[in-house]
Amino acid sequence: MPKQMHMNAFTQCCIGHHSIGQWKHPLDRPLDGYRDIHYWMDLARILEDGLFDALFLADVHGTYSVYRGSRDTAVRHGTQFPSNDPTLIIPAMAAVTKHLGFAATYSTSYYPPYHTAKLFSTLDHLTNGRVAWNIVTSYLHDANANFGLGDVLPHDQRYDRAEEYMDVCYQLWEHSWEENAMVRDRRRDMLIDPARVHEINFKGKHFNVPGPHMCEPSPQRTPVLFQAGQSGRGIRFAARHAEAIFAIHPTIAACKAGVKGLAAALKAEGRRRDEVRYYPGITVVVAPTDEEARLKLETARRYASPEGALALFCGWVDVDLASLPSGKGLKDMKTDAIQGLIDYFATVDPERDWSLEDIGDFIALGSVMPKVVGSPQTVADELERWMDESGCDGFNLVPITQPQGFRDFADLVVPELQRRGRMPLAYPGTTLRESYFGAGKRRLAKKHAAHQTLPPWKQRALAKGKSKRGA
Repeated sequence: MPKQMHMNAFTQCCIGHHSIGQWKHPLDRPLDGYRDIHYWMDLARILEDGLFDALFLADVHGTYSVYRGSRDTAVRHGTQFPSNDPTLIIPAMAAVTKHLGFAATYSTSYYPPYHTAKLFSTLDHLTNGRVAWNIVTSYLHDANANFGLGDVLPHDQRYDRAEEYMDVCYQLWEHSWEENAMVRDRRRDMLIDPARVHEINFKGKHFNVPGPHMCEPSPQRTPVLFQAGQSGRGIRFAARHAEAIFAIHPTIAACKAGVKGLAAALKAEGRRRDEVRYYPGITVVVAPTDEEARLKLETARRYASPEGALALFCGWVDVDLASLPSGKGLKDMKTDAIQGLIDYFATVDPERDWSLEDIGDFIALGSVMPKVVGSPQTVADELERWMDESGCDGFNLVPITQPQGFRDFADLVVPELQRRGRMPLAYPGTTLRESYFGAGKRRLAKKHAAHQTLPPWKQRALAKGKSKRGA
């Protein structure tokens, strides 16, 4: 049996996500739809009909103000601005679907872990176990200022702080409530057994959280954990915590190297490669024939905003490409923002002397995602090649026009992949973790980091049990 392909849809609650300027395209609906709950409900139905595992929702809390030293270009072109909160639309989409999962980006820099734990437990309850958390540490300077946090911490320090943040969340989700704490005993007039709900009394360098968790255990307890870091420190963080990786690679060879690097990092953490799903981002333009697909792509180019795309990329890497001295390339730069993109264009074509205009044109459609253009058969061939040669587990799909690009993929490519045995004909279970890992896999693996650091009450209980056995 061929390896099954997992598909996630990738978007944001904004007008211009990764194809800046498409708001002018007659097939693009986010101009008004991004703030209309019915738009999101319709999108959820499209994705579930297409057997997508999840809708992956990006989020930012600042503007892209690096390019030419101002946010004006990003604001003018609607570069992920304005942008609404993605967590608020999830319950409405869950109400019109039964299996589709929802991954929300949420920052360890802006929200305390106690709040994050309550939010994702609530969403997991309301979706009946279909939520994932995309863990980010964030890097936009004006976002930090808006939250009153001062300067952005250096890259690796943000991850060090996030390690402790995760330990707090794990203790709240996995160890504060015992499985049978909610007794609902009418005879004894006891809704919850207080002896089975515990404080975590977490004391660390960054956080002091007594607990207990405000929410009873949800269907997954801990949401599915996504991570997107591709720096050395980000990969180590992912190897310890992530169940799914969102990666960006311009070529199959780069993706293969990324999968290999993750496998080595997982081994160092005592985890197996099959415990983590690897999803590179990809942009697909599909039509009944190759010629029609190429025409679609050329039509989209007429609406593109290369300057808006440059504002996005410069914000990601925190480097103003417009001010780079002659002869100095991105690969020579250091950044505390998204380090994994610094070598991007050298990977695409190391021999090319990339001008500012070249870069803007290259990323105007689908930004840094590789583009696959053609008929359903052509697209399916290329996606299979990526999977078979790189070892990835599926893709985060980033269409140029939305929701039309998602509908085209669901209507044209999914049936072709199903005919080839690459995509399932039905969902394997009811939770998102089951969609990724198989029926019955509703909870975190017992060897996951969440179960390695125990709160004081559990340490005492285990010690007491060992003492009794020794006696």
